[in-house]
Order: sequence, then structure tokens, then C-alpha cells
Amino acid sequence: QVQLVESGGGLVQSGDSVKLSCAASGYNLGGYAIGWFRQAPGKEREVVGCISSGDGAVDYVDSLKDRFTISRDKDGNTVYLQMNDLRPADTALYYCAADPTVQLGCVASYNFWGRGAQVTVSS
Repeated sequence: QVQLVESGGGLVQSGDSVKLSCAASGYNLGGYAIGWFRQAPGKEREVVGCISSGDGAVDYVDSLKDRFTISRDKDGNTVYLQMNDLRPADTALYYCAADPTVQLGCVASYNFWGRGAQVTVSS
């Protein structure tokens, strides 16, 4: 059982940047595609983007690709979500999820999920 843990969230102001991390205790995430999702209060969960397990290809929802960047560290153990120029509309609980493979548009089964990291952006 892969247990994912997100970290790095918090309360920030509009225009600030935040970098979230996603790691798994006892597992190297290099063999997994990782998706990032977010859920704002009263809204459905939505995909932010994803990174593949092999070539590290990344994909983003169009509305966020200019401000958000997904990457892995050198050994693949940790996946990051760099968020720049944050806005109050970005306030949400951010989740990472893992699956061996991911399809175009970050479509995957995502059998493993973290509990989320709260990011709150004040105006």
C-alpha cells in the first residue's frame, strides 16, 4: 500500500508562491505517475496536472499551465507542485495521487491518494 503525504501548504497572500511536495514512505515514486488535484470549498475535485512515470512528461489543465509547474527530484522519490502568482481562487485542498501509468489528460485509476495539503490565499 503506497501512502502518499503532501506537505508545504499554508496561508499566503495573493501573488505569493507555494511549493507543495508529495512523497511516499518506503516507496520510490519514480515508478508511478503522479497527478495533482485540488478541491475548493463547495466545489468538485478538479485535476491540476500530472507527471508520467517514465519520461517525466507533464500535462496541465490549460487554465493553470502558465502558473503551475510539476516536477520530480533526481531520484524520483518526491514530486513537486510549484504554484506561482497565487490568487484567492486557488484556495483549496491539494492532493497528490499515484498510478503506474497515466493517459492523456491525466486520466488514470489513481489507486493511491494522499490526505491533502491546504493552501489558502488571502486577497
